Amino acid sequence: MIAKSSQNAEPGRLGRTSRPRAHHFRGSLGRFATGVAIVTFDGATKRHGITVNSFTAVSMEPPLVLVSIARTAKAHDELAGRSFSVNILGAEQQDLALHFAGRRGPEPRWVEGGTAPRLSNVLAYFECTPWAAYDGGDHTLYVGEVVDFNYRNGDALAFANSSFTTIPESQLGMEDLL
Repeated sequence: MIAKSSQNAEPGRLGRTSRPRAHHFRGSLGRFATGVAIVTFDGATKRHGITVNSFTAVSMEPPLVLVSIARTAKAHDELAGRSFSVNILGAEQQDLALHFAGRRGPEPRWVEGGTAPRLSNVLAYFECTPWAAYDGGDHTLYVGEVVDFNYRNGDALAFANSSFTTIPESQLGMEDLL
């Protein structure tokens, strides 16, 4: 059961509350540190990239991952039914995150993946074929079946409290423990 705040809100009506309350909700969510990823895919007329921090594993068998894409994202509608790659960024790739969040910078280096385009020298990548898409309010939850993946060593780029930060490699991965 999820506890609900009693501050001027009807139960289950968070989305219809005042702007200050919605801003506070967003700030509360921002206290959860996340990695930073870019979803890349070939659209109908051009190549797209969308910076996200809503990414998670769904299943090991079959291997499934989920990305949450805002309906207001320019490329949102073009992603439906298309193969995509999730590119996990290294700590040194903040400019790349900003580039695909709308602050244009140097053109990124692309890699022609077997299923979908991906970005060069990312910390990890997952090439995916479409599995399912679900309504998520003002987002769409895209689930992809992973058909190729890999990773390299390095620190991870993270996002918390509306700021970029670094997760040192020494804190990453426990593959040897499994």
